[in-house]
Amino acid sequence: MSTSAPTVADLLIRLRGVESTGILFEDNRTSWSEHVGLAVDLAAALGELLDPALPPHVAVLLDNVPEFSLLLSASAIGGTVLVGLNTTRRGAALAGDVARADCQVLVTDSDKVALLDGLDLAGVRVLLTDSDEWHELLAAHRGSTHPERTPALDDLFMLIFTSGTSGDPKAVRVTHKMVAGPGVMLAERFGLSDADTAYASMPMFHSGAVMACWSVAIAAGANFALRRKFSASGFLPDVRAFGATYAHYVGKPLAYVLATPERDDDADNPLKILYGNEGSPSAIAEFARRFDVRVVDGFGSTEGGVLISRAPGTPPGALGLLPAGIAVLDPDSGTPCPTAEFDASGHILNADKATGELVNTAGTGSFAGYYNNPEADADRVRNGQYWSGDLGYVDADGYVYFAGRSSGWMRVDGENLGSAPIENVLARHPAVTEVAAYAVPDPEVGDRVAVAVVAEDFDIDEFAEFLQSAADLGPKQLPSFVRVTEDLPKTATYKVLGRSLTAQRWNSPDPTWFRAPGTTTFVPVTPDLAAALDAELDR
Repeated sequence: MSTSAPTVADLLIRLRGVESTGILFEDNRTSWSEHVGLAVDLAAALGELLDPALPPHVAVLLDNVPEFSLLLSASAIGGTVLVGLNTTRRGAALAGDVARADCQVLVTDSDKVALLDGLDLAGVRVLLTDSDEWHELLAAHRGSTHPERTPALDDLFMLIFTSGTSGDPKAVRVTHKMVAGPGVMLAERFGLSDADTAYASMPMFHSGAVMACWSVAIAAGANFALRRKFSASGFLPDVRAFGATYAHYVGKPLAYVLATPERDDDADNPLKILYGNEGSPSAIAEFARRFDVRVVDGFGSTEGGVLISRAPGTPPGALGLLPAGIAVLDPDSGTPCPTAEFDASGHILNADKATGELVNTAGTGSFAGYYNNPEADADRVRNGQYWSGDLGYVDADGYVYFAGRSSGWMRVDGENLGSAPIENVLARHPAVTEVAAYAVPDPEVGDRVAVAVVAEDFDIDEFAEFLQSAADLGPKQLPSFVRVTEDLPKTATYKVLGRSLTAQRWNSPDPTWFRAPGTTTFVPVTPDLAAALDAELDR
């Protein structure tokens, strides 16, 4: 163990002799001692598979299974770089992620390998964790010794994809410091130890589950309990079965759990801390009441350039107090935006002037750049300042409020989506001549996807079938609203004014259809339905 701030490898090696805690998955338990020992073996195996002349990048396409933690651990110990692949990506988009990240090996299982069917992976070696080849690979390196080289805090540990302004995903460079640091901080902040169990149901290909759950477990020496995929009805049974005292969330899962039938014994559970981001104020308060748990919500991104914590006393709807060194700046002039003004009912009066981009004026925070993407780096970091791409405004007391995302970003079910990939798919429809994808507000938290199309002889039922058959359209990219219009609003340079479409939402003179969550059928947006949708936002 290093005497300075620990790396991820330091935290893991400290657990090699620990038998009392470990990985919990379904009905199985693996001690940290066995898990880290296997990670050392896997690190040695991967080291032999990789061409030393190429970047040591290993992709992972898995749900939340123990092998995901094993690959994280092997990368930390062996110095390889784990590339988290989004399991909702499809087709050429998924293959493009693998290529952009310079992956040599891709690890998946028999449940996910069908996503690779027909893809050109340009010689990337594919390994299945439930195959004989995988088990033979580990067996051949059983009892390997820990690598001599010790990683440094600024060494690259992972690449995690996040959607960008162009619609092409960007691979965020995630260092050991960006994972180990939050793990140690949160474990200490919440007083977690080997008597605790951290529960992860959010996807581990995203930063939240890695930085705010897995790393917390290894820093505390706690159990790490995994759910293959989030389940609202399974959340409380899992918490009880695993004895979870700490859990992580992103966005809507709070509302999904709250939508399950309330029971008199809901508060009879071991959960002490629920930590995450983008929970709605009402969901946070209700979850705390119903399940007798402390819910702590923050604001941040994979890049780590701007972090905001919601402390007790934060007004409803606010992210928290604007931290020192963070400002809301006008994206065009770079000057601070004026303070937000509100009417008696709490509606902002000067949104056009008070809204600006959240900027780290003190530097770049923990942002380590994007992988092999200098153009994206230059867009994010200007004059030594980190421009987040997130919009907000600040009240007279210094509390900051989230106002959306610039450049066509949408936040759907806790995931950033770019508009361009959606538009590219829909543009293939033979009746569509123009298309714009944009965000409309979700009544719970974040956004829903809406599209406006210019089309001839448009048939909504046929269009719905087209959407379902598009292999490269991920489930979170499916539109909730479809609007057919004669012309899209544009600037003088023929750029679509997405903010105008967003402002109108579903209230327009154009024919518009709505698809309820979890369904595939679109229904017309009548005046009564539009009013009901508006009422949901005003709850």
